[in-house]
Amino acid sequence: MAYRDFTIDPLAVAEDVANEAANPSASRPFSALEWTTIALARRDSLASLRQPGRLSRAVGSLFGIGEQTRLADPALETLRRLAVNAWHYGYRLPVSEIKAFLAAGFTVDQLESLLDSIGQARISERRRVIG
Repeated sequence: MAYRDFTIDPLAVAEDVANEAANPSASRPFSALEWTTIALARRDSLASLRQPGRLSRAVGSLFGIGEQTRLADPALETLRRLAVNAWHYGYRLPVSEIKAFLAAGFTVDQLESLLDSIGQARISERRRVIG
């Protein structure tokens, strides 16, 4: 049986939504889809960030080799690109990727969260390899 909480004031909820829309700099945590994108970026190579050239596309279509597809959502693709760089370079990210990340609607807090998470995972990986 479903339960609906009727004690929540719909006007208060509408005000909260309006305040969030008016204050876009307010940090929100990454969604599950965004965290999945970050985790899957671990396996992507730096070559996945480059645009394939004409010759590469022609050879690929001739031999049926598919090129790596980009994510359909531009914000998720921007997140993936930044995550791939972070997995490979750590905190040394290209400024252009950081600017694109922020322009896509993400916040500095989210950038710090992404870098901290990937940094901790990279440290754990090294410990497993060494230990």
